[in-house]
Amino acid sequence: MSLNAAAQVDEQASRAFINRVIPGDRADAFIIESIPQQNGKDVFELAGRNGKIVLRGNNGLSVASALNYYLKNYCLVEISWNTDVKIPANLPQVTGTIHKTTPYQYRYYLNYCTFNYSMSWWDWERWQKEIDWMALNGINMPLAITGEEAVWQDVYKSMGFSNKQLDDFFSGPAYFSWFWMGNIDAWGGPLPQHWMDSHRDLQKKILGRERSFGMKPVLSSFTGHVPPSFKDKFPGAKVKKTNWDAGFPDVYILDPDDPMFETIGKKYIEAQTREFGTDHLYSADTFNENVPPTNDSTYLDGMSKKVFNSMAAADPQAIWVMQGWMFHYNNKFWQPQQIKALLNAVPNEQMIVLDLYSDAHPVWNRTDAYYGKPWIWSMLQNFGGNISLFGRMRHVAADPAIALHDPESNNMRGIGITPEGIEQNPALFALMLENVWRDTPIDADAWLKDYAHRRYGSINRQANEAWHILLNTVYSGGLTEGGPESIIIARPTLKKTIDRVLTKLNYDPSRLITAWGHLIQAADSLNESDGFKYDLVDVTRQVLANYATPLQQQMAAAVDNKDRVAFKKHSMDFLKLMDDMDVLLATRKDFLLGKWINEARANGITAREQNLYELNARNLVTLWGDKESGLSEYSNRQWAGLIKGYYKQRWAMYFTQMDKALASGVPFDAKSFDKQVKNWEWQWVNTHNNAYTNVATGNETMVAKKMFAKYSALAQKANY
Repeated sequence: MSLNAAAQVDEQASRAFINRVIPGDRADAFIIESIPQQNGKDVFELAGRNGKIVLRGNNGLSVASALNYYLKNYCLVEISWNTDVKIPANLPQVTGTIHKTTPYQYRYYLNYCTFNYSMSWWDWERWQKEIDWMALNGINMPLAITGEEAVWQDVYKSMGFSNKQLDDFFSGPAYFSWFWMGNIDAWGGPLPQHWMDSHRDLQKKILGRERSFGMKPVLSSFTGHVPPSFKDKFPGAKVKKTNWDAGFPDVYILDPDDPMFETIGKKYIEAQTREFGTDHLYSADTFNENVPPTNDSTYLDGMSKKVFNSMAAADPQAIWVMQGWMFHYNNKFWQPQQIKALLNAVPNEQMIVLDLYSDAHPVWNRTDAYYGKPWIWSMLQNFGGNISLFGRMRHVAADPAIALHDPESNNMRGIGITPEGIEQNPALFALMLENVWRDTPIDADAWLKDYAHRRYGSINRQANEAWHILLNTVYSGGLTEGGPESIIIARPTLKKTIDRVLTKLNYDPSRLITAWGHLIQAADSLNESDGFKYDLVDVTRQVLANYATPLQQQMAAAVDNKDRVAFKKHSMDFLKLMDDMDVLLATRKDFLLGKWINEARANGITAREQNLYELNARNLVTLWGDKESGLSEYSNRQWAGLIKGYYKQRWAMYFTQMDKALASGVPFDAKSFDKQVKNWEWQWVNTHNNAYTNVATGNETMVAKKMFAKYSALAQKANY
């Protein structure tokens, strides 16, 4: 089945879209026309007629992509997550015809984790902006799993499960990704009924809008995860315990060999289709970060058949969309024989594999391109929603096209973006999406100059110098899982790095400071550009975050030398650095803890619901789990409010006790502090006091200049 088989332009939807993107009466300057696909692929054209701009496409996505091409190349407008957009008062005319065809049948977007690390609290207004952004960038295959828990409630209640039994199953809203993937039960719950009802309705809006563009959303399916009470209700069922090994209780998985597996899977697809319709694409990841009970090929083949049959029983046109993450994450288990057994059990045209981490750890090139299955080259880039400047730009610019033309890539059908978190590193995502309408590698150096021109509204030599350095430092990332963390977000320590807080830089930090200097010099010229102000704050943040490590190591040396005077000086400098970072980040709404918390609370209709959602919001970005959580700091964020209200408070407690130890000569009691800080963290997570603002304060450029004057020389000569 072709993903684009029934594609056509919904003129009313496209007109509404243009009115959202182009405010005022200028939207009338655009004419929408339909053209057929080209060789089964999406196509767009841009032309002019009688002073108007003609947008042609074979569906709404192609029309939107034509508009994006026009905005970028004629109006110098770059639409991204983090900036306000100014459309020119006078729209430039188009002469001649621009014609573009995509080489990719599929352009996939999202990762289960994105729905929580970034999207947990989104309302329809925010979703509408994202879907418009997806359309502008040619995405036609978005993962769409909002509202899934409402369908599961219907299915399990029809099987006789009570609300109380399901309260022990459904997680809180910030943890759905890992609930859906079969890693955890109930954490952050119980889930209010209003959430289920409201998000069922939200999903209908999301899907309606995505389909109006011609997108084919990927919905969910059954992978065996059942309520804990399932084993008691159906004692004869083959239910096995499994554990994610992240400090959470066991979850229960129904064995695919059990006859109930296919029955439940069919029930779910049928119930989901009644609610949400279907485009025949279903996501299923049976062993996400869990190892199968045996590596026996016969077992894996049979299990794969059962999972697929549970979809196909309800929808004979079902296509299984599988994340290839486990083949990298558990690569010792998933050897060629095991991967082949899992994949070959399903007909080739009824499975699509996401090569989830192609930008750093491709699997396609060690599995004969997934043994004939259609597969999608994907950029993962982000882990936990962390906001470090990071990416592998030259790989993202060149590797998709290289893979497309590699005879060994066999059935490569598309490209995708599969980040754990979004709304950060906008240049990297823009670069990746530049691949959608071309089949040749991108010159990253030349592209960045054009990008800066569009984003800032004019050509600026200093800005170009800065981006040249950024390309060759933070954006020439290594094979790490995302960017480096800052030591400020660590539970206090004198070590340079701890679990979940990996501070090693794979670039020269002094070069980043040079790039910062170029942006500071460009600030007066580019101060009207919102995109520039975001980038200036972001680079300033990264320099200060890096500088925290040498400061911390000076404190560690002072403790080793039992030099209380030096310790007090360096610890005060460290606390002041955090205060300064908080002031800097408070100038942008993008970097506010209060925005995250206030959006969480806005989903509740009672004080109890609002407090539950705030607890979820606070917990995810700090401890992740309970006081002893092994995932603490995994989803750390350098945000105003979080730095001053959480990270700084922990360090201040640590410094007070370390100073007492130095003064008394009694060794620092690390065990006692560990217990004390964990209790404090848990108390903070459970606080509901609306203490954090969602309104930006201060002038970005003035604060960044002040930070440069204070820190640039110190950071430049520091020992990293």
